[in-house]
Order: sequence, then structure tokens, then C-alpha cells
Amino acid sequence: MRITAAVTERVGAPFKIETLELEPPRAGEVLVRIAAAGVCHSDLHVVKGHTAEPLPTVLGHEGSGVVEALGPGVSSVKEGQPVALAWARGCGACVLCSRGQPYLCQEGITGGVLPAGGSRLRRGKETIFHYGGVSCFATHAVMPESMLVPVPAGTDLEVAALVGCAVTTGVGAVINTARVPPGASAAVIGCGGVGLSILQGLRMVGAGRIVAVDLGAAKLEAARAAGATDAIDASSGDAVAAVLERTSGGADYVFEAVGSPATVRQAVAMTAVGGAAIVVGVPPDESRLDISLDHLWRGERRVLCSIYGSSRPRVDFPRLLALNAAGRLDLRSLIARRYPLERINEAYADLEAGAPGRGVLILGESRR
Repeated sequence: MRITAAVTERVGAPFKIETLELEPPRAGEVLVRIAAAGVCHSDLHVVKGHTAEPLPTVLGHEGSGVVEALGPGVSSVKEGQPVALAWARGCGACVLCSRGQPYLCQEGITGGVLPAGGSRLRRGKETIFHYGGVSCFATHAVMPESMLVPVPAGTDLEVAALVGCAVTTGVGAVINTARVPPGASAAVIGCGGVGLSILQGLRMVGAGRIVAVDLGAAKLEAARAAGATDAIDASSGDAVAAVLERTSGGADYVFEAVGSPATVRQAVAMTAVGGAAIVVGVPPDESRLDISLDHLWRGERRVLCSIYGSSRPRVDFPRLLALNAAGRLDLRSLIARRYPLERINEAYADLEAGAPGRGVLILGESRR
């Protein structure tokens, strides 16, 4: 079938809207009509060359849609069912999956092709690669059954798209990775879509003082709306000193949602004795970190890394949507801008310019 997709041709090139050929789903695969896709920094890392991926490719890993067709053997979803897309699929059979860590499964890393082998995307005779097995910057996608999480009928699919990455990554870092207890102090460095989700998670679990750190008033205003009790503009003054002052010597939990060695060092420096710094942001390939081992050891400080919020998508996606429905999370408030697929370059220009909140590409009906 013919689909419309945003193609990343080479590092540094803008997205190009093209018509591609999409092959039917094979055994264990599903054809999904994409409804919404989040505008995330992880895709930008590929465009900038900070993360190596086979090119040309169709990016997009945070999305939602409706099942249109099933390949042979598919049993967990049905045609017409709304789904959220999970980029960490897990094989279900390895030691990591068996102990409840599908987000660490190495079998799910396929390098631009689908687990069953090859790509389903073509431009004439040329192969176009998949990204993370999802490739949702397109009107349709073929992906493994294991990457689809059914959501209730009537679910807001714009919200479900964000649950596919930003919300699960951010809230999951709070409740799964760090397991922040009520009353604990916290700081969050970087208040984009993931950082705002972390803030909502901290508010939900009853954290005490919650300090947001970012550049500029607009993002900090959004951070306050998401749950921050304090806001520090890192563009003026010493952000570490400001956090230490606001938290009486350091925060119990410091979440880094940027993915930069410099901000990870700041996070460790902001951490209280006995506390933990949680690295949530995606670092560029081959990043290196230089921190004081003495500072860690003498204060028994911990550095934790959180991939995909340490989540089990088939457990956590429904739980997050239920928390949203109950009013304990306010996920729709994360969406600040909406774009058609044809304006994807504008969407990423806004992201790079530091626009607050999450941008979402709208490709179909947003509620099913």
C-alpha cells in the first residue's frame, strides 16, 4: 500500500514528506493506522547524528493508532482496536524479560529492520529503514504485535501517544526506578515533555519540595503547572548552589532529563547525602562522565539510570491511563502544540527553540 511519511535522508537534512510503499504485515506483525505521534528529542538525536541509525529512515517512536490489519498468528489485538505504541518490545523469553525488565531486552534491538527480518518500507527499489520498530512519522506503520498495547475504547489517542514514551519514561522514573516516597525532596533538571512528566509523577506520589531547573521563564512556568514548588532559571546564576539552598543541602532525588554529561554532573552535585541522582535523558553516543567518586562514596549517594521508566508497557500503559482518567495525572495538559505531518520541520524547530510542553503530530482521529 502507499503511505505518506516523513523521511530522514541523511544526518543534518530536514524531514522530507514522501510517498512510500509499505508491505503487508508478516507473521506476528500488525498494520496500524497512526493517529498521533509525539515530537521527541530522541528522534532529533538521529537527525543531528548524536545517535547512529541506518539511513534513510522513517523516525517516530512515540505514537498511537488503530489496528487495520493482522498478520498470521496475531492474537493479542484485533482490527479496529485503538493501541499505544511501545518502542521497547521485549522478546518475552530472555532472562531480562523473565525477571520483569523488558525495557532492557537486547533481542528487541534490530538496527533499522523488524524482528522478523528486513524492512517493510520501500521507495521504488530502495529500502527505507524502520526506527525502533515503530516509525510512526507516517500515516501507517507495520510493527511487531509485541509493540502494541491495547487501550480502552474512547481513549484520547493524543494522550495515548505520549504514554508511548514521554509519560512512561518520566512518571516511570519516579514510581518504578527511584520509587520516591511521600514527603521526599526532589529536583528535576530539564522540563521538556519527559521532565514535565517527572514533575507530574512527583506531585502524584506526594513528594515534598520539588525544584524545577531549566532555561527560561516559559518552561519554568509549565514546570510549576506540572507540580514544581520552586523554579530555578539555570541561565542566570549557579543552579547547583540554588538547589542546595532551596533543599537545605541537597535533594533526596535529582532527576536529569536532558542527557548531557554536564547536567548529570550537576544532578550528582545537587543530591543530598544518602540520596540518588537518576539519569533519564538520552545521552549522545559515546558520551563520557567525569564525577567525583569521593563525593559519591562519602555521602553514599547513588547514580541510577532509567530507561523507558523501568516500565513493563502492557502493565504500565493501562495503569498510567487509569491514573489520568482518575485525575491523579493530567496528561492532556502536557500537549502544547499540534501540527499536521506536513509541518514536522516546524515542529522540530519549535522543539529546538525551547518551546514549552510537548508537540504532537496529528495524523488521524484522536479519539476512538
